[in-house]
Amino acid sequence: MRIILPLLLIWLPFQVLAQKNIYESEKFDEYTQDHEVLAILPFFSHLELKSKPTPEERQELAKKEGYAVQNALETYFNKRKKRKKFSVTFQNIDETNALLAKAGIDYGNLDVHTPKELSKLLGVDGIISGNLDVNILLSKGIPESGFSLLEYVTGEANYGRIGIKISDGKSGKLLWKYEKSISKKNGKNTNEFIDDMMKKATRKFPYEREKRKKTK
Repeated sequence: MRIILPLLLIWLPFQVLAQKNIYESEKFDEYTQDHEVLAILPFFSHLELKSKPTPEERQELAKKEGYAVQNALETYFNKRKKRKKFSVTFQNIDETNALLAKAGIDYGNLDVHTPKELSKLLGVDGIISGNLDVNILLSKGIPESGFSLLEYVTGEANYGRIGIKISDGKSGKLLWKYEKSISKKNGKNTNEFIDDMMKKATRKFPYEREKRKKTK
């Protein structure tokens, strides 16, 4: 224990820096001055599971995880919207998914379409999308195993990484990106993790009203 604690004190600041990474385009205000509605897409998921599902099962599980993140983000934004925290609204994900399906776009071929194409199809000003790389099924919840300080220090308590990005509909340019590692500290399932993640990013979320007022 005497050895681990000093290591923990040294390691923690670097781990905090490694877990969060936020990028915002210098031209964000220029590209988004007329933004009113954003669409949230299902996230692309990459699974590295201890179990060995068949390719078909893995594809279906990845799809489920991707839609779970889409749903969790909508839930978070809707809660915040009630407090009038954002300068934009968010298209209902049922409408988003229905419009995609009508155009013949599903989870399997979503990645071949650009943000510019998708924005035009969905009738929105920007796209929220992202990637999820995990070694567990986050939608089913993080394993309820006992806390291990050694796991915490070595990083084995981490279950993957998520990246959220916002792209401009007209230009297709990347406007904002937020990346974070996933661990037991951030929540027990997809909804709790997204809620925790976005709350920590709120002060730097570009559509947050107070922040935009300061930049004008």
